[in-house]
Amino acid sequence: MKSHRGISPRQEAAAERALFQAVLTLRSVEECRDFFRDLCTPAELQALADRWAVVGLLQRDMPYREIHRQTGVSVTTIGRVARYLAAGNGGYALAVRRLQER
Repeated sequence: MKSHRGISPRQEAAAERALFQAVLTLRSVEECRDFFRDLCTPAELQALADRWAVVGLLQRDMPYREIHRQTGVSVTTIGRVARYLAAGNGGYALAVRRLQER
């Protein structure tokens, strides 16, 4: 985690944990939408939504160039999402699995 503004790594970690705890309080898609629309700029929110869309297309074994054609997401970003899907922290895979279980 990159420290900035003179904040220590410990303070940065605490701020990140507080953010994640706030997300866990949200109880519906509508609440999440409202929270993220307040938290993120429209461009940031679009980038997050684009990456999540890429996850679904990668799960369907779609080629990177086709994903790019359909979404407009750069091949570099698609590759980054693919790397984290395959060998990241497991967050993408966990969310995909839980959504499939519904």
